[in-house]
Amino acid sequence: MANLADEYGTDVEIYIKALTTTIHADTPTGAPAELHDLLEQLGLERHTYPEQLCIWHTVPERIEADEHKRLATRFIPALLMAGYTVNCDPDVFDEAVDQQAEHEALTSRPTAAPQRLTPAPVAPPASPRRVL
Repeated sequence: MANLADEYGTDVEIYIKALTTTIHADTPTGAPAELHDLLEQLGLERHTYPEQLCIWHTVPERIEADEHKRLATRFIPALLMAGYTVNCDPDVFDEAVDQQAEHEALTSRPTAAPQRLTPAPVAPPASPRRVL
């Protein structure tokens, strides 16, 4: 089972799993419990296999299909403000939703500023990615 966060050296990799419509959020092997807890608080479902060896998160299937990308984009500012590095596949990312979520995050925490991270040099992925 591939883990894109390990492969690209990020805290969270957001993408649509190949041959599905499921949006995944991969975290690196050994990621802190606080990161997993935050992803759950933001609305994602945690999955493990086998017995905590591999942990990943997905947008819940019970959510309307047109809401999947909005939910995935809305949690990015919260991850950035918590200090995590995030990469998001452009097929998932919604610029308008991101700007609204960033504005809401800033107004709820007036002293915090969102981090905009520059892309680290990595091997080119199979599909383009948006680095945040």
